[in-house]
Amino acid sequence: MGDVSAPAAYLIAGIPGAGKTTVSRLLAEQFPRGAHIEADKLQEMIVSGGLWPDQEPRTEAMRQLELKARGAAALADGMVSAGIVPVIDDVIVGRARVATYLEALHARPLHLVFLAPPLEVALRRDRERGYKSVGDHWAHLDAELRAKLSGYGVWIDSGELTPEETMHEILARTAGTAGIAPLPPASEAL
Repeated sequence: MGDVSAPAAYLIAGIPGAGKTTVSRLLAEQFPRGAHIEADKLQEMIVSGGLWPDQEPRTEAMRQLELKARGAAALADGMVSAGIVPVIDDVIVGRARVATYLEALHARPLHLVFLAPPLEVALRRDRERGYKSVGDHWAHLDAELRAKLSGYGVWIDSGELTPEETMHEILARTAGTAGIAPLPPASEAL
């Protein structure tokens, strides 16, 4: 069958309203064979007993959050081995979530891109998108994301960019790069 592996995998992160889903779909469409993996859709597959990260019991909610990331990573690895470039979109805030993806997703290079428009832009986009509005509930994640992961991966302030411009910026900033490096120890600054 020969080597049909995809040349890369992408992980697009940011808070709700950052533009992850729209940009990820556009990015996947740029490849001869590309797939958009919306991690929240995997969470929604739990039709009985499913919990979001802010729900109780917290231990179970966190277990399901990790399951979602591991499922997205496994799906992405399968796509890569079939020659399809996977573009995962997920809310990734802390080092533990990045570590889960680095451990579970074997495809390399892996490009981790944070869409980081100003908080007020993300909240406005979230309110205007119509099909769901969760930004106000998760707005605190913006400061947490910036504090915990700033300087790691590729950061794009998409506040004044269209989705198409953001997608082109991702391609320009990841072209020919080796992807993300392992996370430095928690004691080291990112």
